[in-house]
Formats: sequence, structure tokens, C-alpha cells
Amino acid sequence: MFSLKSSISSSPFTQSTTHGLFTNPNTRPVNPLPRTVSFTVTASMIPRKGSANMIPKNPPAKRQLYQPFRPPSSPIPPQFRSLDSAGKIEILSGRLALWFEYAPLISSLYSDGLIPPNIEELTGITSIEQNRLIVGAKVRDSILQSLHEPELIAAFDTGGAELLYEIRLLSNTQRVAAATFIIDRNIDSKGAQDLARAIKDYPSRRGDVGWLDFDYNLPGDCLAYLYYRQSRENKNPSEQRTTMLLQALDVAQSEKAKNKLNKDLYGEKEEDKEKEKKEEVVAVRVPVVRLKFGEVAGASSVIVLPVCKASEGEKKILEAPMEIIAGGDFKVVEAEKGWRRWVVLPAWNPVAAIGKGGVAVSFRDDRKVLPWDGKEEPLLVVTDRERNAVEADDGYYLVVAENGLKLEKGSELKAREVKKSLGMVLLVVRPPREDDDDWQTSHEN
Repeated sequence: MFSLKSSISSSPFTQSTTHGLFTNPNTRPVNPLPRTVSFTVTASMIPRKGSANMIPKNPPAKRQLYQPFRPPSSPIPPQFRSLDSAGKIEILSGRLALWFEYAPLISSLYSDGLIPPNIEELTGITSIEQNRLIVGAKVRDSILQSLHEPELIAAFDTGGAELLYEIRLLSNTQRVAAATFIIDRNIDSKGAQDLARAIKDYPSRRGDVGWLDFDYNLPGDCLAYLYYRQSRENKNPSEQRTTMLLQALDVAQSEKAKNKLNKDLYGEKEEDKEKEKKEEVVAVRVPVVRLKFGEVAGASSVIVLPVCKASEGEKKILEAPMEIIAGGDFKVVEAEKGWRRWVVLPAWNPVAAIGKGGVAVSFRDDRKVLPWDGKEEPLLVVTDRERNAVEADDGYYLVVAENGLKLEKGSELKAREVKKSLGMVLLVVRPPREDDDDWQTSHEN
């Protein structure tokens, strides 16, 4: 125990008067008299080191919960961000930068109220060139984010807008592969256009002659298969056919594709011909297609199908309109009966030839319907109800199972002596999704 002395001005227990009035005991007097107060402090009253009641010497910093808004970075290079419209037009007129640096200035002028004809008049850049520059710059940015090879990106610094514009419809993964192939083979804009078209078209050609000999993951093989198909449109032998096969052989990447093209150019053995025939028969599979955003709008031809929910069962599928006809100058679509749900799909090869009986059956979860691994997502199963007889061993058919509708292989149905189904499955369509680069595949089981 020890004592402390302090010159506290007043005690809360002492009353004082001012002009005959009692002051509030908690109010400090105007002219306090010095007093001495003694009190005793025990050791237990002194906080110990590390006590929970002590304020830490270095208190932790408070977490910043508020995050200020950070606008996205401008696509305009820093050296051009302070320019007004006149300054931007001057840069564009004189092409005073690399193409991908001044391309964002065009979009900026659009925001300022100018339209493509105005910009063309002021800068000499046509409307088509403006679009090519803007799109090419965006494609370049997407490749730059996915690929860390400065030399490859630098190869597009001069005249790259035309090349990159042609691969705009490919996914990021496909763009990187296509861009690498374009630079390695020194392909021009026409070749880049053919390459992009070949990559997009390749999955829909499944089952065609020679399809199994080319690798979809290699852009050169996709382009080689395009030239290979074009060669088959000419007489054999003919100079045009030989030219197309040599062109295909020049861009092919896989050994299997090169062997196939060499056989077509220089002949093949009889056993190879028999093997090819067998492979083409086995090639009948169910194409699984990932629909792309905006693909329907950009399709040159489409198909309209009635839609039934799988949960509605067999009866609803049989009730759906069997025939849809497009007629007149405007190709107005007419159905034999009214129906609530319809879907418009690109006229891919498997569904383009559907006559009567086409229907799209929607499933909420692909794991409950597909005989192979699902991805926990909805899908549409395009079915031909006219072809409901179980005939093809390698084909898939829509059937009624214990837990609802599902897909089953023809050979398995035949083993159980099942002769009829709801229809033959022509195509499985997955919904569009940004993070899925494998947008078109074909099931092989």
C-alpha cells in the first residue's frame, strides 16, 4: 500500500456557494481554493502488463470496409487521354501512332457524337476500316491477356487489324492458337478468314468422309480439312483437286492428317480403303454443341422448333406440332396447331434436313438424361420423331425410363428388344457460357 497526493481543485463531496446560491456539486467553482486530498491505492488496482483492460501499445489497424468506386481503365493510351475531339481527329488523320493505339480514339469520337461518315470525311478512314480497327484492337487485347509472348503480339503491330478482325468470332483459346498459326505460316487476311471459318465449321462436319483423320485442337488441321472437303468437289483426277490437296497438305499439322492427304494424292492400299469405310460407319454419333452468344443472330439460316419440357412427359412430346412450314415472300412460319414454346437455332447440318417431326426437349439438369458425364446445366435435345424406330446401333434415341426421359444408345435398346422410341436424337445443345472454350464437341462412347 502507498499514498498519492494531488492538488485537485475541488472535491465532489464539498458544496460551495456563490452569491448565496448553492452550486451544482458536479460543477467546478469559479474561484476554487487549493485543497489536498489523500487516497489509498492497492496493488491489485494497478493494471498488470498484458492485462486485457490495457490499451495495446500498437492497436491493430481498423479494417477499411468502404471501398471507393474505381472506374474501369480507359482503352485510350495515356498520351491521348487529354486530347479533345480535334486532337483525336488529327491523330487519326495522320496515323500518328500504331493502329491499335489510335483505334480506341474512333470509339471515343462516337461517344462525342460523331458518326462513321463524319469520321470518314475528316480522317479518310472508311466506315469498314473503322469497324475493323475497333474489333481488331479488342481481339488483340483478349490475346494479350491470355498469352505472354511479346514477340507474337508485336507481329501484329503492323497491319494486324485485318488479320485479327477475321478471328473475332473464335473463343479466346481458339484466338491464341489461330494467331500463333497465322504468324508461323505468314497467312494473309483471306487465309485468316478461311482459318476462322474452318475452326467454326469443323465440329458440324462430324461423320463426313475423312473427318476422323484431322485434329480439331490444331488450327492447321481444321484448315486442311476445309481444303480437303473442297478437293472432293472436283473430279478425280483433276488439276483443281490436286491443287486443293497440296494446299491442305501444306497447312496440316498432325501426322494422321498428313498421311490421309498423302494417300489421297498418291494412292492407298486396299486394306486402307476398307478401314476408312469402317471408320465412317462408326462416325455416327450425337453432336454436342455449345451455343454461342449472338450465334443465332449471325446465322445465315435458322430452324424453328417446338419446345417441350421433359417434365411434361411423353404425352406432351407427341402432341407438339409435327410440321412447321415457312412460306411467302417473308418466309412466315406456320404450324399445324398452336403451341406455347418455340426455339430458334442455327441450321446446323444435323438439324438442317429435319422435315416433319422435329422437336426440342428441354431438360433442367443434363446429369439426369445423358448417358455420359453431365455438367449440371440445362440443355435442349433435338429429336426427330419421324425416325422413332430403333435401327442404328451407334445412334441415340429418346426413351421413357423409370425416372423420366433419357437418352439411350441403339445397341443397348436392341439388346433389350426395344423397337420403338420417342425419336432419334440429332443434336444436343448446351446453353451459351463465357467461360467454356470447348464450345462444340461430339460425344464418342
